[in-house]
Formats: sequence, structure tokens, C-alpha cells
Amino acid sequence: MKPGHFPGAAIGKACPILLRPGVLGFDILAFRHPLAGLQLVKGTVEAGETVISAARRELEEEAGIVAAFENGSVWESADIAPGQVWHFVRLESRPLPDRFTHWTRDDDGHLFSFFWWALDEAPDAQWHEIFVRALDEIRRRYGRTAHRGEA
Repeated sequence: MKPGHFPGAAIGKACPILLRPGVLGFDILAFRHPLAGLQLVKGTVEAGETVISAARRELEEEAGIVAAFENGSVWESADIAPGQVWHFVRLESRPLPDRFTHWTRDDDGHLFSFFWWALDEAPDAQWHEIFVRALDEIRRRYGRTAHRGEA
């Protein structure tokens, strides 16, 4: 049985969130997968792992970024993908460039191209439906129309 897969239970997914001030509201770190379009970093929470540890691990594995936890900015949603519970974890990191690449060993290795996406910009057809729903969830908390006291 794969880690994070439990019979009859939802699969836990960790989605680390890195934000920076943008022109109008926040920009969110995203990437282009060479085979699967535009995405956010996310991955399975392994057995015995906390969602915060999983988010940090995924960010390091997929983007090469070591991040520190931002206290109080963790929430979950079961509305992103059937059979999954997504755990959103807001993290902070050192300042990052506008664009960069990272070679990940995931799925036999890929070069991911990272960039900043304006959080309030509507996702286009390059985004997979799951990540469109994830962006909607994040936008409810951090978008321009959201309550700014939580940012």
C-alpha cells in the first residue's frame, strides 16, 4: 500500500503556499510541468508525517526551496479532488526570483519552470481543473476580495 493511501480514508495532500505582494494583491508561486501544464506544488502526506512537514518536504522536493512555517495559516478542503483532503499550508522563504527552474526527481525526473501567478487572475486552459479549484480555495482566503486580516 502506498504512503498516504488508507483503505476507506481520503488521501491527504499537502499544498504549500508561497505568496508575495503583487501589483494588485498577492502573487502565488506556481510552475509549468513539462507534461501536465500549470500547477501548484502539492503531494501526498506520508504515513506518520504532519501536514506541515509534508508541505515543507514537497516544496523542497519539487522546487528546491527550504521554507519556514508561518504560524496559523493552515486549513483543509475536501472539495478539490474526489477522495482527497487538501491541506493548505502558508510558508515563507527567502526572496525568490521572478522565474527559476528546478530539476525534480519525481516521476523519473522533470525540469519544472517556476513563476509567480497573480492570485486574482482567472486561470486559463493551461491549468488542470484540480489546480483551478485549489486556486479558488486559496483566493477565498488571500484574494483581493477576501478579509485582509488573515493575510
